[in-house]
Amino acid sequence: MRGVRGAGGETIRAAVFDLDGTLANTLPPISKLLVKVASEQGCSVTARQAAAAIGKPPGPAFGRLLGKPEEDGRVQAAISRYRELFAYEVLCQGPQLLFPGVTAGLSALRAHGVELAVATSKTTRSAEALLDVMGIRDLVGPVIGQDMVRRGKPHPEMVLRAAGRLGVAAWQSAYVGDMRMAVTARMEPVAVTYGVGTFGELAAVAGTRMCSSFKDVVSVIAAARPRPGVAVGAQQRRR
Repeated sequence: MRGVRGAGGETIRAAVFDLDGTLANTLPPISKLLVKVASEQGCSVTARQAAAAIGKPPGPAFGRLLGKPEEDGRVQAAISRYRELFAYEVLCQGPQLLFPGVTAGLSALRAHGVELAVATSKTTRSAEALLDVMGIRDLVGPVIGQDMVRRGKPHPEMVLRAAGRLGVAAWQSAYVGDMRMAVTARMEPVAVTYGVGTFGELAAVAGTRMCSSFKDVVSVIAAARPRPGVAVGAQQRRR
């Protein structure tokens, strides 16, 4: 796959990742948990409906599943119950939740000098816990959860904050996850077809780099790194 270049031809210096459906194969256990919690609130939810709610903050997710406003007591009770059961239903699976190649891929990107961060609609505490049990917390830097921003997905606030924490400009960064958010933030959009979104949804965003495996993600980002011993400015002058 061809390496990614920023809009100004710059080398990608940082990669920000979504979590569910990008690094972690949490779709099956989270869908099952959403169905269970909705059932406890008296609502019958299909696995497909539950899957469509994954990636959204808990308020909008349960509001949609239960057909209630976010501030409704049943929605708030569902959120509390979901958080209570998350460790027993999801975190207990540990490293088995990782998509193939993630640990080696993140290590390879770090070896290429790419700064790494996570930006997710999970709460920061939940995201940190998931990264910990999967054994990859030490491979990524800042973790920005939806509780750290005023505006969640698809607003770019969380990915811009992640890039800022890394000390890298947005246009020198790639975001692997929500393509609308990546484009709005002026980051390079990198999509994974093995996650939550369909190929058609992902490909609809102009300029998106499509990856069918995490190995492809690494190839796309790492190929944009400068050759050892060659300054970025020198590379640009030769283009």
